Amino acid sequence: MAQVKDFSIEEKLASLVKLQKIDSKLDEIEVLKGELPMEVSDLEDEIEGLNARRNRIEEEINGITQYIEEKKAHIKNAEELKKKYEKQSENVKNNREFEAITREIEMQTLEMKLAEKHIKDATEDMVEKAKHLEDAKKAIENKEGNLKTKKAELEKIIHETEKEEKQYKKIEDSAREEVEPRLLHSYDRIRQNYRNGLAVVPVERDACGGCFNAVPPQIQSEIRQRKKIIVCENCGRILIDDELNDSVEVK
Repeated sequence: MAQVKDFSIEEKLASLVKLQKIDSKLDEIEVLKGELPMEVSDLEDEIEGLNARRNRIEEEINGITQYIEEKKAHIKNAEELKKKYEKQSENVKNNREFEAITREIEMQTLEMKLAEKHIKDATEDMVEKAKHLEDAKKAIENKEGNLKTKKAELEKIIHETEKEEKQYKKIEDSAREEVEPRLLHSYDRIRQNYRNGLAVVPVERDACGGCFNAVPPQIQSEIRQRKKIIVCENCGRILIDDELNDSVEVK
């Protein structure tokens, strides 16, 4: 790294141009992938959420089913008690016993009716939840279909570009080592500021190749001399001349 400090401005600019061209190639590959990586990730998150919702509804339905069974058992128990009290009513000895047994029969009848109402309400609730469960299952099925399609598209692009991408990443690592640390820091910062990732641009038609703001003739002359690093006054990108830009090739 110590040798980098001895490089001329022209050599430093050339190393930046090389790195920019490599990164632009990698950016092109990412453009080919488009929004697919994000779409795949979003779909996976949505499916995970839907599965959690489906599991929650299934647990609720199981809980309601258990609740209904408990109420049915309660009704059965009440029916047995009612029959028992009705049989006892045949052998009552006085009005006091008759009234007590009658109250018990009425109590068990009321318990049965209340349990039947609870079962009716719970059944209606379960039907509603079953609809929600079916909707969740259909949504999962649709999302999984979309995910499968998106993954296939992404995998195809990755397969087609994987070799090229690996090659460019390999030479990118080497190219970054050739750039002075201070310039590399500036280069990375500028790249992050713009969606197209252009930090080093040539002057084209008397204008900055990044923001297209006019570059004065005197500045263009200084850029061609390659005696110092010059940045666009408007966008802050590093400016180079066409000849230097064309002379640097990435294989």
